[in-house]
Amino acid sequence: MQQALLWAATGTGFTFLMTTLGSAAVFLFRGRSSALAQRVFLGFAAGVMIAASVWSLLIPAIERAEEAGQAGWLPAAGGFALGVAFLLVLHNVIPHLHPGERDPEGLPSRWERPTLLFTAVTLHNIPEGMSVGLLFAMAGLNGGDPATFGMAVALAVGIGIQNVPEGAAVSLPMLQEGMSAPKAFAMGSLSGLAEPVFGILVVLFAGVITPLMPWLLAFSAGAMMFVVVEELIPEAHLGEHSNAGTLAVMAGFLLMMILDVALG
Repeated sequence: MQQALLWAATGTGFTFLMTTLGSAAVFLFRGRSSALAQRVFLGFAAGVMIAASVWSLLIPAIERAEEAGQAGWLPAAGGFALGVAFLLVLHNVIPHLHPGERDPEGLPSRWERPTLLFTAVTLHNIPEGMSVGLLFAMAGLNGGDPATFGMAVALAVGIGIQNVPEGAAVSLPMLQEGMSAPKAFAMGSLSGLAEPVFGILVVLFAGVITPLMPWLLAFSAGAMMFVVVEELIPEAHLGEHSNAGTLAVMAGFLLMMILDVALG
């Protein structure tokens, strides 16, 4: 368990640092960021998350269920639906604001716009952290199985790469809202803190949740896909000339698929 905890801390720590790296874009773009760049950032993140949901989460969930003598589709479909429902509830309860929009979602609050922008992306990072933590926990429970460990590393690398543009997509709108560059950078970086927190929590409870692992893997996939369909893809195709957003989705998907197949 200590080994799995160290792996998860390292993997989610890497994804957190990549979010921090992306947030540093505020020191490069002093004015308004390009709307095209924002669409590319969000589209790329969507592509990575779609591929990760399939190769890193749903397929292992089905395989693990079948190894236990269960119907593979049941935990995959059930966990997926529960993950979607979980994110749907969070989105309807927690006040948040997506970049480029005027009206916040969730319950009414008096939070300022920068705080609402911060909570919007923090919501994205919860299923990402859970996903990385679950795969490292599964590798640890399997005695350090190289194939499972490779999938966990591939997912951490893929999520980390897409966190660079995601970090920029958080901090740059805050800069445009009038926040100072150092504060926008700090807020963007902190939005990624949910990943190591939830990733490590999953590993700590791994011994208890082992029988539910297929369900939890599919749960994380459903939560990630909700974020993709509800927010990332629509925002990547705002305005004219949406081909850039589409191609960014495809690029992210291909990169994550290659990583998973090569390292898994």
